[in-house]
Amino acid sequence: MFDLNELERAHKIVGTVVPPTPAYAWPLLAERLGTRVVVKHENHTPIGAFKVRGGLVYLERLKRERPDVPGIISATRGNHGQSLAFAAGRHGVPAVIYVPRGNSVEKNRAMRAFGAELVEHGEDFQAAKEEAQRRAQFAGLHMVPSFHPDLVLGVATYALELFRTAPDIDILYVPIGQGSGISGCIMARDLLGLKTEIVGVQSTEAPSYALSFAAGKIVTTETSDTRADGMATRIPDPEAFALIRKGASRIVQVTDDEIGHAIRAYWTDTHNLAEGAGAAPLAAALQEKSRLAGKRVGLILSGGNIDFDLFRTWVGTDAKMDANPAAKRAVA
Repeated sequence: MFDLNELERAHKIVGTVVPPTPAYAWPLLAERLGTRVVVKHENHTPIGAFKVRGGLVYLERLKRERPDVPGIISATRGNHGQSLAFAAGRHGVPAVIYVPRGNSVEKNRAMRAFGAELVEHGEDFQAAKEEAQRRAQFAGLHMVPSFHPDLVLGVATYALELFRTAPDIDILYVPIGQGSGISGCIMARDLLGLKTEIVGVQSTEAPSYALSFAAGKIVTTETSDTRADGMATRIPDPEAFALIRKGASRIVQVTDDEIGHAIRAYWTDTHNLAEGAGAAPLAAALQEKSRLAGKRVGLILSGGNIDFDLFRTWVGTDAKMDANPAAKRAVA
């Protein structure tokens, strides 16, 4: 897909806008997991999520190769759209973003604030994506997919930073939505010649990649009804699946209760706000705590864009949740 020189160049492109994000070893998280842990804080970017890296690299190439591109269009649950709106604005390219009805109010506001034309359509991401593809054809706009080598190249820059800061990570937990983040981690690990075990994380309510990984072939789901909207995927991308199947050791499924517990743990232990997908790696590590003793664990906190009302009802003052859902699962 790309080599180390291309990854280094992408890192320079991203670095003109996004300084390297921190990778911190939080002592309270180490106590909670019973082992050494480092968190890569992709919630500390200009859009509050790792996706900004992919948008910057994608738009740089697009504008360089097609300087007269009339505009871009894509579909998203939020962070991909914010990334494209942010990057398109820097290049003076109009951006149209489709989201499903009922999408995150605050992510919608952010996309508009970055300059995108926002259109709500359909009941889930897949429906919004299909309508965006139709509009791209009749309006002559450039359709940006959710998974593309340039997007993977861009987001792989966070893995490059992490692995150069902490090359001794034994296990890295990465959330899976459309697959660009974990694919970038696999590519960066392999290009640097490291042996880090990479574990994907999905919601039990949107397990298409996990089911596909287990079956050895693409498996789709009818619904993706998880509160962790960044992982709400029904149909895996074939190219992403091929990379994940080859380079990941396994995919762990976590419940919304486990994710909520992890969001709260991030807040109490680090005072960082994590969105659902961003907290899912911690939820998976807590679920697998018994196998982590003596290992250095990496967690990708992929974003912090969670609506206030969702935070309040899921993990805040209005929430009703188990004190330790991972322990409850283990007993069951």
